[in-house]
Amino acid sequence: MTTNDQAPPVPLWNIANILTMVRCAMVPVLVVLAILYPDTVGGRLLITAVFVVAMITDFLDGHLARSRGLITDFGKIVDPIADKAMTGAALVMLSVWDYVPWWMTVLILVREFGITIMRFTILKYGALPANMAGKAKTMVQTIAITFCLLPFELWWGPARWIGLALVLLAVVLTVWSGAVNLKDGLRLRREALARGAGA
Repeated sequence: MTTNDQAPPVPLWNIANILTMVRCAMVPVLVVLAILYPDTVGGRLLITAVFVVAMITDFLDGHLARSRGLITDFGKIVDPIADKAMTGAALVMLSVWDYVPWWMTVLILVREFGITIMRFTILKYGALPANMAGKAKTMVQTIAITFCLLPFELWWGPARWIGLALVLLAVVLTVWSGAVNLKDGLRLRREALARGAGA
């Protein structure tokens, strides 16, 4: 293949990366709104809308990057950071509101950022593929946080216990998927080192 036949480089400013940056910019917006309007129905609906739109951009940027060949090193690094930042900001504000216990928030954040760091450290051995445990964790986290951000408990006090039950389920799935990813990551590293030694 000649140089002219090679695919052109993917531009940094493509639609997938722009959506990722929009999600990054939405993190401080959510935090400010959560500080200003924790106890009003309209404010809580607005906060929830910001979170939901951010989660939609998370789906869209990944889909567009894969389907249109727009995968970049920038996206690989910033996309997971943006995801964890948005989820983390929402959980921290829920704990600031005394809705979600701090131990739940800390446990989820330690797992999320720990596995993200692990993914970066083993990139030289290969990419850690997504698995069902991680997908289930992300889905339940999103549902739990969305439910808690909505003003249900302002209308009906016991709704808070439903929200806490959902977050507890998210905690269980988060820890479980973290263990699965850690096991897969260690196996990937071990297999890569074994191939290197064999070569």
